[in-house]
Amino acid sequence: MALPPGAHLGQRLGRARPLIDSGDPLPHPHAMLRTLALCLGSSFAPEEPTPDVVIYGGTSAGVIAACQVERMGGTVLLVDPDGRLGGLSSGGLGATDIGHKDAVGGLSREFYRRVSRHYDRPEAWRQERAEDYRGGARASDGEVMWAFEPHVAEQVFEGLIEEHGITVLRGERLDRSPGGIGLTKTEGRGAPSIQWIKTESGRRIDGRVFMDATYEGDLMALAGVSYTVGREGEAEFGESLAGVRTALARYHQFAPGVDPWVRPGDPSSGLLPEVGLEGPREDGDGDRNVQAYCLRLCFTDDPENRLPIVEPQGYDAARYELLLRDFEAGANRAPWSPIGMPNRKTDTNNNRGVSLDWIGHSAAWAEASYEERAELYIAHRRWTEGLLWTLASSDRVPAEIRAEIGQWGPAKDEFVETGGYSPQLYVREARRMRGALVMTEHHCRSAEVATSPVGLAAYTMDSHNVRRYVDAAGHVRNEGDVQVRVPRPFRIGYDALTPARAECENLLVVCCPSATHVAFGSIRMEPVFMILAQSAATAAVHAVRAGCCVQAVDRERLEERMLADGQVLTPPPVKEAPKGRALKDLGAIVVDEDAAERSGFETVSQSAAGWFGVGYRHDGNDLKGSQSVRYRLEVPEAGRYEVRIAWTASGNRASAVPVEVRAGALLGRFELDQRQPPSQGAYQVLGAWDLTPGQVVVEISNRGTDGYVIAGAVALQRAKD
Repeated sequence: MALPPGAHLGQRLGRARPLIDSGDPLPHPHAMLRTLALCLGSSFAPEEPTPDVVIYGGTSAGVIAACQVERMGGTVLLVDPDGRLGGLSSGGLGATDIGHKDAVGGLSREFYRRVSRHYDRPEAWRQERAEDYRGGARASDGEVMWAFEPHVAEQVFEGLIEEHGITVLRGERLDRSPGGIGLTKTEGRGAPSIQWIKTESGRRIDGRVFMDATYEGDLMALAGVSYTVGREGEAEFGESLAGVRTALARYHQFAPGVDPWVRPGDPSSGLLPEVGLEGPREDGDGDRNVQAYCLRLCFTDDPENRLPIVEPQGYDAARYELLLRDFEAGANRAPWSPIGMPNRKTDTNNNRGVSLDWIGHSAAWAEASYEERAELYIAHRRWTEGLLWTLASSDRVPAEIRAEIGQWGPAKDEFVETGGYSPQLYVREARRMRGALVMTEHHCRSAEVATSPVGLAAYTMDSHNVRRYVDAAGHVRNEGDVQVRVPRPFRIGYDALTPARAECENLLVVCCPSATHVAFGSIRMEPVFMILAQSAATAAVHAVRAGCCVQAVDRERLEERMLADGQVLTPPPVKEAPKGRALKDLGAIVVDEDAAERSGFETVSQSAAGWFGVGYRHDGNDLKGSQSVRYRLEVPEAGRYEVRIAWTASGNRASAVPVEVRAGALLGRFELDQRQPPSQGAYQVLGAWDLTPGQVVVEISNRGTDGYVIAGAVALQRAKD
């Protein structure tokens, strides 16, 4: 390797990181020689010895783990089976799910700092000006930026790899046959260790400690480590959210009354595509179902950078009949959730009853062969392209939704090799290890506290729907969605990253940790995977230098090093929120914002006083015209009722929030000045109407608004004579 023109040896040496860390006294002579060889040219580079750590998986976690090993002076080999670094973070998931910003530290936070520094450069803004970007809560706060374009994330990860001089084997997939791994028994202990792994190309890779940084846990499974797929039952760990939960099936749901049969009302005609006949079992029962996957869409409304939405090859309109019947039953919002990214792009996610999530088709992924996974990816992409084409072209889609969808298309400058669609399927959940410590709902709720923490999680216990079925009334329903907030950031214990010692002594697992389905729903976020990867890499280097198994790493020394590297191991203080009011104080019949149908309004808050229930939601002052909340209130008997609405006032709120009230026909349209308190102090009466039994629908929109739009609780109350 020749020096670049104009460079000299001092410059090349100056780029190399120190190979000996003051906190780790054992130097690595072979690492020094390798770096010297890189500086002077590869002609006399020595044969590579066995690396200290072999990381399988080029996800965000894999890259961060490799950087940490190098920073500690260890040697590392990163094996990337996909050939594209960054996993979901570079695969379209630019809208970072955080939970609590102060819970993110170390190299994970450094990644988001580097994203922010990228967008500090004027030349980074090509399709819009920086001052025009409205990223809401995910925009830069001066230090970090939580929203980014896919190619920017990939550049940051590639930059980290280059800066640290990390060797990456790209496109090398693990041979998942029994001959793809070398397991040996540790002398004197009888516990297995991994000696080497083999790739499909026949390459044998030796290592001292191995790390599985894949979303699927392929190396973990090949090593014979215990794992599970699907949902635990309530009885297994005493979790109130475990297993089947039809009572929680409120979000991403159908409008009432959608018929599942090919000929409406005629079961003999058979079920429509995408519906399963067998309903869920009893609430609390476990099963093998896995939350739905999707492709995250990086779309743009910039005509100069927009690819068209086109009819996909082999398009079958019958597959989307459920979508069209949902509109005919009353759904009137575009079934997606576009979140604004820089340069007029989006990270678009699933939303509503029929959307980007291909419900019921993810359970096979975890243990599928590579060929079967390729077929599943293609099937998911076909589902996505067909859905978009239906929304853009069918005259059974409301005209305003067709017009909205028609403004968007894949960004030309993202995922160029795959036609503007991400090659990374959003594998939300696959295998989950069963280690010495199993993280559960009790840890998420801080009812139990894990010892030997290696990082924090703070996001909602979140699961997407797992299945679609016909309910007892003969209508289509989705089931499996869980969205329950955690009260504060919680600790993830080191023993959730290690297998049982009797199963494997030199393996760490970071993206499929030991957790239940419920707890994994909170842990499974990209910042957390990077946090866990850095801590696991620290433990791996310590295990190599101490000559011990990963389960026996000195926990005190591990904690010292993690803290020195900026990891956050103690939950930051949670600001005491103003006290709310009981929902019953708003009226006799109340629907809060969490129980309403939402398109957008993802941000939850308790910052301003005056809310009912457990808080309120807002639109992030973003994506105007595409976010709404619809409340359905049941009128039990005929009479005159007031419709009451609550919000928390502040100077940054919108001054004219559009609200509609309907009971079949339109009852009234209103504009609320949310900068001012409600007229009754705690709430405002929109009006009083004579109503018969049925539904009253109240809808809040952020269409044309000039500030944050608040969605609180809405109520019906019998009017006084």
